[in-house]
Order: sequence, then C-alpha cells, then structure tokens
Amino acid sequence: MERDKAGLKGLIEALLFLSGEPLKLASIAKSIECEKQEAREILDELILDYQEKDGGFVLREIAGAYQFSTNEKYSEILAKLFKEKKREQLSRSSLDTLAIIAYKQPITLSEIDDIRGVSSRAMVTSLISKKLVKPVGNKEVPGRPALYGTTKEFLIHFGLNKLTDLPAPVEVKELKFENLDDLIENGQE
Repeated sequence: MERDKAGLKGLIEALLFLSGEPLKLASIAKSIECEKQEAREILDELILDYQEKDGGFVLREIAGAYQFSTNEKYSEILAKLFKEKKREQLSRSSLDTLAIIAYKQPITLSEIDDIRGVSSRAMVTSLISKKLVKPVGNKEVPGRPALYGTTKEFLIHFGLNKLTDLPAPVEVKELKFENLDDLIENGQE
C-alpha cells in the first residue's frame, strides 16, 4: 500500500512524538520504510511548519538527530508552572574548562592547565562524570597524554546540532551576562 506524503508526514510526527530521544534520519527512514532523501524533505517541511505555526513546541535537529522540544519563548512560564528541576548547573570553573575543551579539542590536560593557569584535573574529571567530555585518544608526544573532546551529550545539553554551531569566540567575548546562571539558561536549553 503506497502512502501519500501527508500520511508519511503524520507518521514521522507520531514517531518523533512518541520517542523519548532524538531520532537519526536513517532510523526514521527505516521505520517508515522510505528513502533517506524523502524523509529529510518531509522533516525539513515539518521543521518549517512548526516554525511558522509558532506554537508550544518545535521540531529541531539536535546532535544530528530530530526531536520535538518546547518553544523557547514559553520556557520561563513553563518552569514556573511545573517547578521544573533545573539541570545540574556547572560551576564557573567547570564552564571555563568545558569552553576551552569545546573550542580547542582535541586538547590535553596540560594544555588546558596552561590556558587556565591552574590545575584542571578535577574539572575534567567532573565533566567526564557528567558525560559532557570524554578521552578521544592520545597525543603523539613523549608520555602520550590523553586528549579530551566533547560528547554527543554536550551537544544535546546545549541544544547544538554540531560543534560548528558554537558561537565564534569573538561573539562569546561580546556577550554580556549578569551572572553564570544567565549564560547557562540562555544556552539553548
């Protein structure tokens, strides 16, 4: 039985709605038994449909996959209504360390220490335990120190599709936030 485009669109919506995690294009195409290109076209249409509607939720591409999320313009009132437990916030030191890793990866612990001017071992260990950072190999120098990079969870946590979606370092310097909480809350959650 051949399905029309509207039927596939509805099927993809239902699939994404019921999924608790972002779904990759290949998985969506396989689930609805269509070609990746056709699934991508439908997903692009759905993204535009939800943007134009400007309703309570939107369809986003996050970490190379697709997921429904609440419209950011309602986040403040929803947080009040549901008294949502905020994600564990990062300390200024952890956030500094994470930013260095995100922009300079792959990077060694000693290189992070040189940039920060203090030992970062505890911060890197903490970021690894939060699954925001992981070892990604070893540097080809004597002693072969571990290299660190960000994870898929990092992308999801900050609502990024890929690392190139990070603001340019110049843009980051120009941002003015009253405190660290503002930075984290405005970080695409």
